[in-house]
Amino acid sequence: MGDLAYPGIVSGLALLAYYFTLYQSGMARGKFDVPAPSHEGPEEYMRYVRAHQNTLEHLVLFLPGLWLFAMAVSPLWAAGIGIFWPIGRMLYALGYYRSSDKRMIGLLISMPPIYIFVLGSIIGFVMKLL
Repeated sequence: MGDLAYPGIVSGLALLAYYFTLYQSGMARGKFDVPAPSHEGPEEYMRYVRAHQNTLEHLVLFLPGLWLFAMAVSPLWAAGIGIFWPIGRMLYALGYYRSSDKRMIGLLISMPPIYIFVLGSIIGFVMKLL
């Protein structure tokens, strides 16, 4: 169980990063006076909504990928690689809030862990079968 604490911590950090974008999106609704349930508003508001929605879309791939990789390859490697995702997503969101052009560095940091986890876990499980 001890080694699983590391991907568990990274999972918690990923959920906090997601919650940050959720909170910021909700706060932007008030800031830009966008009544519920509408998501139509000024471009500035839409960047908050898109940062939140995109983080959710990636979280669905990240969390199962992290745990599959932890089981197929290594919990420590999963955590070491996975820590880049919440960091990248925070940079993504903070950049996106300023301008859509400023989101790319966060995207480039947060995408590789997902690819590594999906491909690595498939390879790891196939290797276990052989």
